[in-house]
Formats: sequence, C-alpha cells, structure tokens
Amino acid sequence: MNSALRLVFSSCFLLLTFVSSVFAQSDGDLEKYRVVYKGDKGPGVGKNIVLIATDHEYRSEESLPELAKILAKRYGFNCTVIFALDEEDNILPGGSNLRGLEILDKADLMVLFTRFSDFSDEEMQHFDNYLKRGGPIVALRTSTHAFNIKNHPNWQHYDYRYDGPKKAWKNGFGEYVLGETWVSHYGTNHKQSSRLIIEESQKNNPILRGVKDMWVQSGAYTADPTEGSLILAKDQPLNGMTPDSPIDPTKQPVPVAWTRTYQLEGGKPGRAFTTTHGASEDILNEGFRRMLINAAFWAMGMENKIKANNDVALVGPYNPTTFNFSGYKANVKPSMLAGYESLIMPGKVVEKSK
Repeated sequence: MNSALRLVFSSCFLLLTFVSSVFAQSDGDLEKYRVVYKGDKGPGVGKNIVLIATDHEYRSEESLPELAKILAKRYGFNCTVIFALDEEDNILPGGSNLRGLEILDKADLMVLFTRFSDFSDEEMQHFDNYLKRGGPIVALRTSTHAFNIKNHPNWQHYDYRYDGPKKAWKNGFGEYVLGETWVSHYGTNHKQSSRLIIEESQKNNPILRGVKDMWVQSGAYTADPTEGSLILAKDQPLNGMTPDSPIDPTKQPVPVAWTRTYQLEGGKPGRAFTTTHGASEDILNEGFRRMLINAAFWAMGMENKIKANNDVALVGPYNPTTFNFSGYKANVKPSMLAGYESLIMPGKVVEKSK
C-alpha cells in the first residue's frame, strides 16, 4: 500500500472513531435522564411507552416510575421514564433540563405529567412531531398547564396562557390538545381530598371497566373540557383528607377525567385521555390506578385487552412522598430507580432552592 492510500485509510479510521465516540457519548448523556423498565411477557410486548415526569409539586417523579413498572411487569410494555435533571444529574422536579425526547419518534404512547416546562427547541420539535403523527396521550394533573414558554419563542403557542395569532392554539397545548388549560383550584388543596364519581352514561366505557371506589388525595381542579370531549367521571371535593370525609355541600361535581380526539394542523388525529389528578399518593388508590392503566390500553387502541380483573397491583416498594411545593426526595439519579424492586422514592426530603 502506498503512502497516499495509507494516509486516506488512516484518516477514514480516525474519522469513524471520532464519530463513534461522539454518538457513544451522546447516548450516554441521554441515558442519565431516563430509567427503562423492559417487560418480557403480556399484550404489550413490542410496544414502547414514554413517560415524561417533571412537575413542581405533585411528585410525578414518583407516580410515573411506579406506573411504568406496572405496565412493564404486568403487561410486557417497554417503558422509558424521562426526567429533568439538575447540575449534578439528579432528578429536579419541575426543571426544564430534560433531554432524549427523540425516543417519542418510536413511541406507541406518551404519558405526560409536566408543569410550566420550557424545553429546548430540539426537544420541543420531537414533542411536536409526536403530536402531528397523532400519537396517543395519557395526561395527568398539571399537564393541562404543561408549558410556560419563556426562552423558546418558536413554541410560544404551547404556553398555557397563549393568546397570539395561532387562534386554534388559544390557551396553549392544554386546551387545544387535551381540552382544558389551567383554570383554578376547586376547593382547598391539601385540606380537601376528592371522590371521583363515574358518569352513569359511561359506566360501560372500557376505561372504566372494573373501576370502583376512586378516591384521591390531591384537591380538585376547576375544569370544563372543550366541545368534543367525552366526560367519564366527575370530581366531588370532600371536607377532609380521608375517604370517609363528608362531601363539601358548597361544591357541585366537576369534570375530572375525559377523552377526546385531537388533531394538529396538517397532522393526523390521535386519542387523548386526561385526568386532573395523579399525584404520588393518588395512585395508592386501586380504582384510580386501574383507570390510568385502562386509559393507557384505550389510548393505544387495545380496548380488547382491558379486563375488569386485570392485575394493577403496585410493583416493588412504593413509599410516596406527600405532594408539596417546598421539598422533594433529593440527590436521586434516575439510575437509582432501575429494576422492579427499587424503592420509590429513595433519598430524604430537602427544601427546594429558592
């Protein structure tokens, strides 16, 4: 081999080595934002669910990994939970430093639990692409006000207060896609829990199959879903934080869970289920937890797999933190939640930085 060819081959080898190292480093960087639970048997084998967790108060970083464990262990889905991280790569509830949403490109379902997020242009593009292809959505609690766009004007229309030239997007992602944006608390959060009442006309809806005795600890939200939404259940505030607390006679039931078909301009239609609950302790209630699991199957068009006695038992040790604004389980990396027997949530509650 002459020196010229040797130089060419050497240069090509160095280039390939460099590119490979860049991709390897990139993959490694993304892995630190996520935890993956791989199911191996059940109706969900071969299907991918992406769960996005970053809210400030309701401990989505706890409820979503537990839901992911159930969907993977009990039903075989491949579940990836993605978190926002702080400067030390620990989970930061409510943060916007979240990467790896390109995994949505191959997702069969997105479970969303974010609040006031302002993701990068790159991450928002993957999110937008998912919606344009009509990807199924299960949205919890603060997802009605999922985005508060301050730094990325290309995505201003996703903001929960949007009132710009894209008239269809008034009040942002929450109202346009899910059917409702942030309105207000309905009662006193942290002092009034909620009883969920199934709509009589929807008692045979597959999402409500086997669902009963729904009670959650997070307070009610004011909600009036837009036209085209199908209300499955309503929220009755209680005067107390126990299931047997008396009904608040000053509060009539309001919508708490609904479905709808959404469609972005130029995109395909997709199924969306939304509930205004989902806090860490809410999913301790079997009836509410069953509704969420059923909703995941429904969103993916798998209604025929919903049975009234499907196993929705918790997987692994689940010790949820009471939802609050002031503190969370800190110094926890996503990798610490790996495996079905990992504790949710490890660490100690520390006060958030102001």
